[in-house]
Amino acid sequence: MSQRSAALLEETAVDDINRRIVGLLLRDGRASFAEIGETVGLSAPAVKRRVDRMQARGEISGFTVRVSPEQLGWRIEAYVEIFCRGNISPAALERDFGSIPEVVRVDTITGEADALVQIMADSMADVERIVESFRVGARVDKTRTAIVMSRVIDRPVRAD
Repeated sequence: MSQRSAALLEETAVDDINRRIVGLLLRDGRASFAEIGETVGLSAPAVKRRVDRMQARGEISGFTVRVSPEQLGWRIEAYVEIFCRGNISPAALERDFGSIPEVVRVDTITGEADALVQIMADSMADVERIVESFRVGARVDKTRTAIVMSRVIDRPVRAD
């Protein structure tokens, strides 16, 4: 195997150390490279290089903060199933729902519904207004809404 091939293989391999690094970042996105390195047995610069490569390959798509919705005034969380007339593309869903600030996530799904939309709102009146705005579009045939009563488990995705 050539040096270039070996380097490429190393570059694209998601090994146990990378999984451990991602797991540590999921638990604490503010952990320093030195702290992570101490846990996984690497120097801080080596951890940084690995994180940079994972970002470049798209394995890490960004860093974020987790918030308490209630503390920020979002008192109602709802999931709205969207049933469309005919077929609808993910790009069309993004155009239709992307400008609504209370919409925090849109997924295409299997089953009867075409999409699942997560809403964070200040009040039930806001939820009603937002859901009604979905139905105004020519593409949406009907909706089905579920209101979150309590969050039982809330953890980041696993790296392992």
